[in-house]
Amino acid sequence: MRPLTEEEMRVMFEKIAKYIWENLQLLVNRPDGTYCFRMHNDRGYYVSEKILKLAANISGDKLVSLGTCFGKFTKTHKFRLHITALDYLAPYVKYKSIQDCRKVDPMAIVVFHQADVGEYVWHEETLT
Repeated sequence: MRPLTEEEMRVMFEKIAKYIWENLQLLVNRPDGTYCFRMHNDRGYYVSEKILKLAANISGDKLVSLGTCFGKFTKTHKFRLHITALDYLAPYVKYKSIQDCRKVDPMAIVVFHQADVGEYVWHEETLT
């Protein structure tokens, strides 16, 4: 587990900023502690500094995962968000939250992107 390089941090923050805009600072400096991003096996992890200090005693080859995997860096150095980041990004999003969709005018057009399409496939035979 190592800190992100400047380039990795820039690419990762640009991707996250597409969804939460200026609220990116709130993701790092949370009321329950300070969090940081770390890299392990081409994956970006979001972990509290308290847990990171405790994990310093574990060697890198024995460490499987630490914190929450936010996404993966591809071979072309792009960052792909994983669905595990959704719970952490959802409170800070600027547009298209479920609560806002319920409050809009009945004639308004709302676009909703469902992240997990697997549930549809699993329950396809029970749908009417």
